[in-house]
Parts: sequence; structure tokens; C-alpha cells
Amino acid sequence: MQVSLRPLLKTSLVHFTGESSRAHICHRYPHLCPLPACRMPGQNAVLLLCCLCSLGRANWLQNISTDLFRSQGDILLGGLFPINELTSNLSQREEPDDIQCNRINSLGLALSLVMKFSVDTINADSSVLPGVSLGFETYDTCQQPAVIMKPTLLFLSEGSTEEVAVQCNYTDYATRAVAVIGPLTSEMSSVVGKLLGFFLMPQISYGSTSDKFSDKQLYPSFMRTVPTDKWQVAAMVELLKRFQWNWVAVVASEDEYGRQGQRQFSALASKEGICVAYEGLIPIYSDPVHTIRDILQSVTETKVGVVVLFSLAQPAAMFFQEVILQNMTSVWVGSTAWALHNDVATLPGINTVGTILAFADMSHPLGQLKPYFQALFSQIQRQPSPNGSLDIPSMDNPCPACWHLSPDNMSLIEDSLLQRNAFSVYAAVYSVAHALHSLLGCNATTCPQQSRYDIYPWQLLEVLKNVSFDINGTHFEFDDDGNPSMGYDLLVWTWETSQVEFREIGSFIRNLSINSTLIDWHTNSDEVPESTCSAECQTGEVRRVKGFHSCCYDCIPCEAGTFQNLTDDIQCTQCPKGKWSTDRSDSCVYPTYTYLTWDSYESLGLILAGVVVLVCEVAVGVLFLRHRGTPVVDAAGGALCGLSLLCLIGCSASLVLFLGTPGDLVCRLQLPLNAIFPTVTLSTILAISLQILCVTEFPEKISAHLHTLRGPGSWLVVLACSGVQAGLCGWFVQEAPSLTRFRSDLEVNFVTRFLSCPVTPLISFGIALGFPGVLALVSFMCTFMALKPAGQYNMARDITISTLAYCVVWVIFVPIYTGLDAKNKSIAHVSVTLTSHMGLVAAYFFPKCHLLLKRPELNTADHFRAYLEGAITPPQEQPAQ
Repeated sequence: MQVSLRPLLKTSLVHFTGESSRAHICHRYPHLCPLPACRMPGQNAVLLLCCLCSLGRANWLQNISTDLFRSQGDILLGGLFPINELTSNLSQREEPDDIQCNRINSLGLALSLVMKFSVDTINADSSVLPGVSLGFETYDTCQQPAVIMKPTLLFLSEGSTEEVAVQCNYTDYATRAVAVIGPLTSEMSSVVGKLLGFFLMPQISYGSTSDKFSDKQLYPSFMRTVPTDKWQVAAMVELLKRFQWNWVAVVASEDEYGRQGQRQFSALASKEGICVAYEGLIPIYSDPVHTIRDILQSVTETKVGVVVLFSLAQPAAMFFQEVILQNMTSVWVGSTAWALHNDVATLPGINTVGTILAFADMSHPLGQLKPYFQALFSQIQRQPSPNGSLDIPSMDNPCPACWHLSPDNMSLIEDSLLQRNAFSVYAAVYSVAHALHSLLGCNATTCPQQSRYDIYPWQLLEVLKNVSFDINGTHFEFDDDGNPSMGYDLLVWTWETSQVEFREIGSFIRNLSINSTLIDWHTNSDEVPESTCSAECQTGEVRRVKGFHSCCYDCIPCEAGTFQNLTDDIQCTQCPKGKWSTDRSDSCVYPTYTYLTWDSYESLGLILAGVVVLVCEVAVGVLFLRHRGTPVVDAAGGALCGLSLLCLIGCSASLVLFLGTPGDLVCRLQLPLNAIFPTVTLSTILAISLQILCVTEFPEKISAHLHTLRGPGSWLVVLACSGVQAGLCGWFVQEAPSLTRFRSDLEVNFVTRFLSCPVTPLISFGIALGFPGVLALVSFMCTFMALKPAGQYNMARDITISTLAYCVVWVIFVPIYTGLDAKNKSIAHVSVTLTSHMGLVAAYFFPKCHLLLKRPELNTADHFRAYLEGAITPPQEQPAQ
């Protein structure tokens, strides 16, 4: 992470250089030259007074060494910090000579000074390492492998010889430094991590977050004081899920940090149902402008509303420069590497890019940091200027211009990013100090093993893995992978003033907590922006993926018999046996059955019709009973006529079996009763029809046998027909399943169904139901051509019309019945039965009732002689006019 030191050091250069030296500095370091500015007399005196006050509060600050990058001590620590930035053109490098890094990186410089602060604080605290002093050597990494290798090899040199010995066994090898603090980035840690791991020298990074360093086989001595990217990626995914963003782009810097973060994010996002619409890498070793433009064009084409930027600060700054130029707005989710960096936050127009949500290491302010730097800068200010011209940075002196530092440069440590990263450096140094405290057997007053040469790096590493202590109000320890017990703060960038402000809106420690009401969204309505490839499917719809992304899909409704099992289902699930579902269902249910309840409109209508028919039948029966023995009743069948009326009444009454809850017994009686009763009635009519046929066709021969035909013969016909119908009904009952069995064997492909008695097998049901119709048809054929007796009652007419009406009603019923559902079949069956009964009553019995009530004078034996005695007189011809 690198930022320019220009705004931080320019004031001090004005105060502490003469004109000639100033001209030289401006020539060699133009970025450090200030613009002309006014200053008030006595300002230095006021600042110096403040420093003296601070020194009075902490006596140990009076003797701070002004050597910023090294100090002597019994035990030496190494430090790797990006103090400068690259100024050489590596593309033209042909020899392994020095690489020029002549542009100061203010963040790296400040972090290196935090290491000095940490060591001085430990040495001033007699309870940490009593009687033992820590020393340190800090070197510049320049963020370049060729630069960082030199100080790393120096730390590995034997003792103070500056020579690395080649040995078979390094167990008793005493290195120059016992531990290395740094480097900042994952890219640099991967360069030196395996080398330090070979010597098992503790390496404690304050900024390398790549999760690959958790692999202790590859990096056995690597530890860190910042969370791994594994947790940062988890935090980002939780953030996207919280706002239901499942269509995102991931852009990363083309380095170890960016590539690893991008891979981890894409893998975890895929597991959590978040689709990465586009992935892009920002080059860091070549001009990235053209690539960034291609990335932004792809982001626009994929129509994503959220972009995750996993990048170092400089690539992120160049990326946002193009975003500003193209006037793009989006939700930008930032990683810790650039979340608070000035290179990005100070870009002109950065407030126009949309909403920036970024993660940053949890803040743990160091209370003594500011007084320490005030005292340090004051001592540097009081020192005389060195003679000669200002040298360029070197390995031994990475910041020659730092002798210009003064209390005016306190902004160096007031940067938001430094305030958060300072604790990481501080914790790294203190973890080594506490490990040394345990290794040396220290107590509150002394350390028995004070010899520096009794300590080897591998010994320190074993103790360091188990170190646990409280620091600055925070408990600190490493897990088995060398990762710290720390989390993140979630920030949103706001521009309430002319400068960016970082507002904390949540945190992440294994779980994300967030107060979304603190976010000012860039949308016009200040609502949460949407970033989805497809609209959310409704209940009962599954996702059919289209294209290559699981988040792009069509919503397909589940058909009947299937259901949406889970929200993210891509196909409907078949209902289990015995259950069913309707269209667009998210569950299956056991079926429910309906029936003709007594209080339904249909039932009430059928009951009313049945009562009317039943009243008519009872009325006819009562009338015939009162006139029993009269010629009309005798000619209509006598006792058989009464039997037929009783059967009609029974059949009409038995229709109540179609109403209410059906059961096994009801279903066993329903068809037999509705088939046998009409059969008796129609077989009675058939017997009379046969009599009429014999009387009209064989008048000379029938007279002697008419008594037999009207008596035993008619009963024999009725019994025979009834016997046949009883056999047919028995066949049906035997073959038809019970209602309970019918329901258990029923294939459930419905949610609600009308429950009626089973009519299977259909052939036996049809024969049993059609047999009365056959009797009516035979009766019709026997009488429709019969001659009307002259001057007598026409009995054949009544039979012809009644049986014809009965046949017509049932013939019409058959095609209608086959096209109806179960409920309407039951209604139609009852309705047709009542109608056919009413037809028989109206056509056969009503004419006789009319004669009994209105023409009683015709109720004579002579008027019915043909049907009582067999004597028939043909109708006389009318004389011609």
C-alpha cells in the first residue's frame, strides 16, 4: 500500500533547509518541494512547548533515538516496509544492479516508524522484558522482489557477519534477527515466505491477507496480525446476501493478493447462490488503462449493479479514474487494501461513482502514538542539518529526507488507514516480545536467560504459536494457521463535507452485523439498488437456468402433481404416492373428498323434486287403495298395481342414499335398490302389456285363459323379471369393490374430488341399470299397435305413452351421463330416476285417477270388459256423410 509523502513533508522542508540546500532538494526530490505558504511567527515555539508538555507526562520519551530505521539491542528484530516506491524502469533492466526507489511512500514510512514506536515502548516497559533490550533494523521493500531479497538475506546471515552460511543442519544456527515483521503485501510475503520458512524464522506480517499463507506445509513460520482473506471473502458474501445481490462482477489487481481473493470470492459466491457475471484483472506491471476500459465495458454489458474490487491501492486508484471519466455509477464493495487509502479517497470526482461499501481492519487506536511522534519529530527538528547534499535513498538509509520531519508533519500518523494498520504492526512486535518473555523465563523483574545467543528462531516460533495476551484492551492470540483473533469493520464512504468520511455501519467477526439505515444509497429514491440477473420467482415456480450462470433463469410454474420443494430448485419435485398438488404449489397434500351434503343447493333441489314425486306416488296409492276392487283398479293390475306403486315409492325414497357421506353399506344398497324397485314396477306393466297383446291379437282363444294369465301368469312374469334383476344386482355387488377398497386403490391425481359410490365394473352396472329400460321397451312394443276397444277404456294407450316416456328419458340420460364429472353424474342419476318415475305416474296412473275422480260413472265392468274378460269389440266405422 503506497501513498505519496508530498503533502506530509513539504512544510518541514521549508523550515529546516537553506536556499541552496532547498534548491538541491527540489532538483533531486521535486515531489517534496512545497508551494509558498504563509506561516505565523512563533508557531515552532508553540509546537515545541506542546512536545515538552508531553515529555513531562512520559519521561521515557525524552531519550528517544532519532535513528528511525535501526537501534541496538540484546535481541534484534527485522522489519520490512514499503518505505519508497519504484522509480526505475524494470523493462529496461538487463543486469542485476540496484533498483531505484526514490519516491517516498508515506504509509510505508509511517508503518516503519510505528515499529520503532513499538520497540521503544516495550523497552520502556520493565514488565515485558526486564533487563533485556529489543533492537530492530528496518529496510525498504519497494514492493519489488529484487529489493526485498537483500534485507531478507541479511536477516538470515549468521550473527553479525552479514554472511549466510550453507549448512546441512540449521538447528544451532544463530541468525542476525530472531523474527521478521512484515512485509505489507501478499505479493512480497510469497517471495520471502518460503525462504524464511526454511530457516523456521518467525515471519509476522501486518498486511498480507492471502489465505494461502495459512498452509503451514508451504509457509511453516508465517503468521500475521490481520485477518485472512478467507474471512474477508466470507464477509463480502454475507454483505451481498444481506441485500439480495446475486449478480455481481469481481475485479482484482493482477498480483497475489488480487488473484487469490478473486478465486476465493468466486468459489464461495457460487456455493452461496451468487453468480459472478464477470471477472477481470487490473495489470500492475504494465499500462492498465486499456485493460480497465475493457473491464468497464464488460461490466456495463453484463448489467451488474454491484462490483467487488479486490485490489491494491494503486491499481484501484487507476481503476476509479476510468470509472469517473466514463461517468459510471454502481455499488462498489472494497477490500481492506484500498478501503481507506488516500490514493483513492482523494481522487477528484470520486463522490460521483455511486455507493462505496468497504471493509477495513477493526480499529484499535494507540493512545501513546501521537505523543510519541510529537516528541520524535521535535527531537529530529532540534538536530543540526547534515552537511553536504541530500543523498538518494539506499538500503542503509531508505529515507534521507526524513531529517526534515518536524511536528508540522503530524498528519503523517493521522491518516485513517495508518490508524488502523498501526495496531497490526504494534501487535506483531508485541507478540514477539511476549513470546520472548516466555522463552527467556521472564518474570516481573528479571529474565534469567539474558544471553541473545541462547535463542534460535525455531525456538521462538514454537512459543509464538501459543502466545496469548491482552493488548490495548483487546485479547490477542494466533490460531493453528497463524491467523489472529480479529475481524473487520464495514464502512460506507460519505461526502457530507468536501472530503470523504468513513462511516462505520457494521462489523464482521464470524458473522455480519450491519445497520443499513446509515447508508446513503446513490439511487434517486435512496432505496437499495438491485443487482439480479432475473426477477425473483413466485411461489410454486422453479428456476430453469438459461446461459452459463445459475442466477439467470426463467421461472417455470410447477404443474399439478409436482411442487417446488426448495427456493432454489431447478425442477419440480413429483408428489409422493397418496398426495397431490395443484398448479404452482410449494407442497403436496392428502386429497379431500366432497359429497352431496344435505344443506347444499343441489341436495335441496333434489329433495324438493323427490318429495313432489313421492307425494304424487303416495296420493295415487291412497286413491287406488280406496277404490280397490273396482274395475279400474282391477284392469290396471289389481294387487300388482299396488305392488308397482309401493316399488315406485320405495325407489323414490331410496334416492336419499345419494345424499350425505357415502359408506360401504350405502354403496352396497344404492344401485340394487334403484334397479330392483323400477324392475318390479315395469315387470307389472309388462305383464299387463302381454295381456293386452293376447286380448287384441287372439281374442277368440284368450278368453278361457285370461284368468290364468291375469293371476298366476302375471305374478310369474313379475317374479321372473325380478329374479333376473336380482341376479344382475348380485353380480354387480360381487364384482364392484367396496368404497374403502376403492379409495385405497384410487390413483391420487387430485386435491379435491367428489366422492361417489364406485360404478365398476361398468358393464354390470350398465346391464343392471338398463334392464328396466328393456322391460319398458318390450311393453311399448306390445301395446303401441294394439287396437282401441270400441266404447271401452284404452289401457294400451297409457302403457304406450308411459313406457315411451320412460325409454326416452333414459336414452337421453346415457350420453349426458358419460360426459359429466362424478358430482354431476350423481345429480343426473337422481334427476333422471325421478323424471322417469314421474313419467310413469303421469302417463300410466294419472289417467285412471282422473277417471276415478272426474268420471266415476265410467268405472264399470262394461267399460273395462276387454281387459277383465278378454272380449273386445273393434271400433265401428263411421257412416259416410
